[in-house]
Amino acid sequence: MMATMADFGTRETPQWCPGCGDFNILTAVRAALAKTGKETHNTVVVSGIGCSGKTPHYIRTYGFESLHGRTLPVATGAKLSNRKLTVLAMGGDGDGYGIGLNHLMHTCRRNMDMTYIVHDNEIYGLTTGQASPTSMKGMKTKSTPHGLIELPIHPLALAITCDATFVARAYTGNIPHLTNIIAEGIQHKGFSLIDVLQVCPSWNRINTPDWFRTRIYDLQKEGHDSSDKTKAYEKALEDINSGYEKVPIGIFYKAQRPTYDDELPQLKDAELVNQDITKVDMSKTLAEFE
Repeated sequence: MMATMADFGTRETPQWCPGCGDFNILTAVRAALAKTGKETHNTVVVSGIGCSGKTPHYIRTYGFESLHGRTLPVATGAKLSNRKLTVLAMGGDGDGYGIGLNHLMHTCRRNMDMTYIVHDNEIYGLTTGQASPTSMKGMKTKSTPHGLIELPIHPLALAITCDATFVARAYTGNIPHLTNIIAEGIQHKGFSLIDVLQVCPSWNRINTPDWFRTRIYDLQKEGHDSSDKTKAYEKALEDINSGYEKVPIGIFYKAQRPTYDDELPQLKDAELVNQDITKVDMSKTLAEFE
C-alpha cells in the first residue's frame, strides 16, 4: 500500500512562531512525498541549524539534524551510502546561502541525486533577526540598524551557473503550487534546488503576504522554456533590488545529465551499505597514525 500524507506525519507539535511559512513547507513536503509514492522507511530528511532545522522531527522518515551550514555534505553521505534512498535536504537562507554556500556550489556541479529545499525568509529567524544573504538592500535589522548596504545574492542564478539540473522557486502562500514543485524536484534525476519564499512574521516586517501577493508571478503561466539555460539565468536575476517590480516563481531550469552517485566507480557493483568490508586490509592505513 502506498504511503499517504498522514503516514508522513508525527506526534510532535511543530515549535514555530504562529504564521511562520515553515508550517506550509512541512505540509507541502509531506504531500509531495505521498504524491510521488515514496516510502517512509526509504526516505531521509537532513537539516541544518535554524528554524528549518527542526523539520526532520516533524516528518515520519529517517532524519538527521546536522551542523550549521553542513546540510548538504551529510545529505551527500546518506545518498552515497545507499542510492535507493530518497534524500531531502532542508536549510534556511542563512544556513544554505551564507554559512553553507560553498557546499551548495559543489553539490550543484556534482549533480547529486537529491532535493534541497531552502526556507528563504530573507532573515536569520532563530537568532532573532539579523540580516541574511537574501535580505533586501536597505533593510534594517539587528545587525544592520542603519540599513543593509550589501546587495542580496541570486541563489538561483548561482545554481544555474554551477550546473544544477533542476532549479526552481515557490512561495509558501500557494501550497498546491509549492507541493507540485517539490514533487517534481523529488522525481527529477539529479540535484534539485528549490528556493521557497516564505514570511517571517516575527522578524521580517517587509516581505509580508501582501508584499508577495502583489509581486509574484508564475513562470510557467508566462510560457517560460525551462530547457533554455540562458533564459533561465536571465529570469533568475529578476528581483526588486535589480530594478524589477515582479518576482518569478516556478521551474527556471531543468536538464538531464549523469549524476555523481551513478558515475562513482566504487558504487558500480553494489551499494555501499551492501558491500563486504570484512576483508578490507586497513593495517597499512592505520600504521600511518601510529
